[in-house]
Amino acid sequence: MTGLDWGILVIYIAGIVGMAMVVGRKQESQEDYYLGGRQMPSWQVALSIMATQVSAISLIGAPAFIALKSNGGLVWLQYEFAVPLAMILIMLILVPIYHRMRSITIYEYLEKRFGTTARSVISMVFLISRGLGTGVALLATGIVTSACLEIPLATTIILIGVISMLYTTIGGIKADIYSDIIQLVILWSGTFLCIYIVWSFLGDNAFTFTAIDQSRLVAIDFKSTGLGDGKTFAFWPMVIGGLFLYFSYYGCDQSESQRLLTTPSPRSAQKALFMNGLLRFTLVLTYCFFGLLLLSFLDKNPQFAAKLNGVQPDFLVPYFLIDYVPKGLLGLVIAGIFAASMSSIDSAMNALSAATWRDFLLKQYPQMKQYSKRKTVRISRILTVIWGMIATLFALYMIGGSETVIVLVNKIGSAFYGPVLAVFILGILTRGANETGVVIGLLFGVSVNIILWQGFQHEISWLWWNPIGFFVSITTGYLVSIAARRDEVQRASVATTLNIREIITGAKTPRLYVGFLLIAFVAMIFITYLIQTWLMSG
Repeated sequence: MTGLDWGILVIYIAGIVGMAMVVGRKQESQEDYYLGGRQMPSWQVALSIMATQVSAISLIGAPAFIALKSNGGLVWLQYEFAVPLAMILIMLILVPIYHRMRSITIYEYLEKRFGTTARSVISMVFLISRGLGTGVALLATGIVTSACLEIPLATTIILIGVISMLYTTIGGIKADIYSDIIQLVILWSGTFLCIYIVWSFLGDNAFTFTAIDQSRLVAIDFKSTGLGDGKTFAFWPMVIGGLFLYFSYYGCDQSESQRLLTTPSPRSAQKALFMNGLLRFTLVLTYCFFGLLLLSFLDKNPQFAAKLNGVQPDFLVPYFLIDYVPKGLLGLVIAGIFAASMSSIDSAMNALSAATWRDFLLKQYPQMKQYSKRKTVRISRILTVIWGMIATLFALYMIGGSETVIVLVNKIGSAFYGPVLAVFILGILTRGANETGVVIGLLFGVSVNIILWQGFQHEISWLWWNPIGFFVSITTGYLVSIAARRDEVQRASVATTLNIREIITGAKTPRLYVGFLLIAFVAMIFITYLIQTWLMSG
């Protein structure tokens, strides 16, 4: 990093903080702070949803997985197949209910449908898993960003954490969305720049893979199941398991679904999901194309390949940037990676603040409802700072620890996705489910997933935990609800539930969006198969 590169990075950071200050001046209520006044355009929400998924680990992890990681390769692309299907389900089932409730957190719906206990339990699951997960994301992105900036890891984590807290605290969700869009543009442009540089170096031999392990060129694996064969990165677990994972993550996690509440109408939120379902594959395809070129680059540049001996594969991209991206342009790319690191935690801070305030503080201290709008915004900002500090301290605590700590926290999160989704589906699609049933179903589903993790993680891919936990929870929850129905007051109403006819034939059903997303699902598989055929034939 030269002085010019550092100058570009400082200008970028100052610009983001300045933007947050301008946005923050207009926030007079919690709806402004947490939901942008419910006036955010669909295209901005769509790009923000994409950018939240495009962390620094995406740019760095995907190419490393394809080019270096054990059992890696183009099978990474299969992760994307389930995205359009998940967007369809969220559009049809969750979005109409969320906008009908006019709430700030999605967990407020659970209280209206079931009761206080269901809301508190699910919200607490979110606070714990997302709070720890934010620290993990900060550590993971800090590791690679530290390599790019060539400064100590602890300093990098503090820098990212403090700047993220600063602009998120000041500007709220609107600042998060704006910064996400800027970050996405810079990072995507930076990826194209890296592709151009490595392609220029390779010339006509860019796609010559005769001396490379051909298994890395396999993009679709229909034969493996992830059940007893130790294959997680295969078509069936990644499509079926991925469908439940994305359905729950995008639709039942406050840090993601909060963006859907910022739009003025259900149709606007559905449009944002539609755009994300179409565009995300092109973005990931760009990363994978970069990884494919790096695979060839390593084969034809043994001197550079030797630098990676004995280090983690994730350092492939940082080392490439430092050695081959021209000064000045390097600062621009590093600014994108730094911004991506911040986008991994800014939305989580805002969502954690919202859930803490709405789902717990207001329930515990009802007198807070009498506070002025400006005072509630101040408290919201204080909560954002507190959660930012917790995440930063947790990331610092994990420095130098075992990598299994990161794996542990992420697997705990995965164990909850299916069961949490089951609670929402029981509430929306059935009128017979009650609070006792869904809480017991949630606990039973999570318990089964933990048993699979502890005793069968080598036999059953962790992606299968999502549908298994879902079906265990939804079955148990409904059966317990039937048994407890006589002793519990029913809270289901037309406002809090949907039926299949309403989903399929409703006037607001986005049939065109659904059709295009189904076509996109088939097209993704076809394009990936063509890429595999082209590479293997060459």
